Amino acid sequence: MASVSTPARRAAAGSSRHAGFRRAAATDRPRSGGAGWLFATPFLVFFTLFLIVPIGIGLWMSFTNASLTGHGDGTLVGLDNYAEAFGDSQVWRTLGNTVWFTVLTTVPLVLVALVMALLVYTGMPGQWLWRLAFFASHLLPVAVVYQIWSMLFQPDRGMLNGLLKIFGIDGIAWLTDEKYAMWSIALVTLWWTVGFNFLLYLAALQAIPDHLYEAAALDGAGAWRRLWSVTLPQLRRTTGLIAVLQVMASLKVFDQIYLLTKGGPNGATRPILEYIYDTGFTNYRLGYASAVSYVFFGLIIILSIAQLKIFSRRED
Repeated sequence: MASVSTPARRAAAGSSRHAGFRRAAATDRPRSGGAGWLFATPFLVFFTLFLIVPIGIGLWMSFTNASLTGHGDGTLVGLDNYAEAFGDSQVWRTLGNTVWFTVLTTVPLVLVALVMALLVYTGMPGQWLWRLAFFASHLLPVAVVYQIWSMLFQPDRGMLNGLLKIFGIDGIAWLTDEKYAMWSIALVTLWWTVGFNFLLYLAALQAIPDHLYEAAALDGAGAWRRLWSVTLPQLRRTTGLIAVLQVMASLKVFDQIYLLTKGGPNGATRPILEYIYDTGFTNYRLGYASAVSYVFFGLIIILSIAQLKIFSRRED
């Protein structure tokens, strides 16, 4: 006898099928066990040992009169180191030098990198050569950069002064004159680090959809109009990212200044990180150097938050 399909039977069959699907889905769903933590454990161990623990030790040390000689270790002095840091004229002078270096380098490193990326993206012949030339300097270690530019900056036999003499201009004391020393270091930094920003801009340019340019061309927009109305607005997020990264990197300047001028002449190029280094490892005042470093760290955090808020408002 043929069975009759009733609405009740169809509903029961449908519910059983859905229940089977749910059981199958639950069976196929990957189980969240401890495998993820197992893979993350090596990173977490190194992150804790080499970042979290040193930060905690340095913070504790900033409240003590710890010395590299071993005298006074563990003796709490409270906020005395921080009070001294805010009243130390050398802290403010070196911080001013650091800020001035950041101003000199941030804007050129953004604009020059953008121009370089636009030149490559527009189809210059021999693109692979230009990409290599623009990025190669970023791969050099700071010791090699120092050797190259110390020879170029030599007052008597340097190539830069040699070029100036061709045009009848007297040679410049690039690294020993207070008027030119910081500008010279900014030039070295621009040549050395612009390649990284160039790559970021080039990747962002390649990610811009082609249909935006096609629509602009159909509307009669020329090359300059497409640049201002399509390209630059699409690069707004990348520009904000590069600006934030560049400010943070410039505030932490140390290597090239220490090698080229050692903070001279007369402290005109001495950054705050060099002052922290000299205080801790030359004058042996580790506690006070830790306090100055945490004051500087706090200023960087405040500046980073301000920058992020500014760029987020512009995007909105």
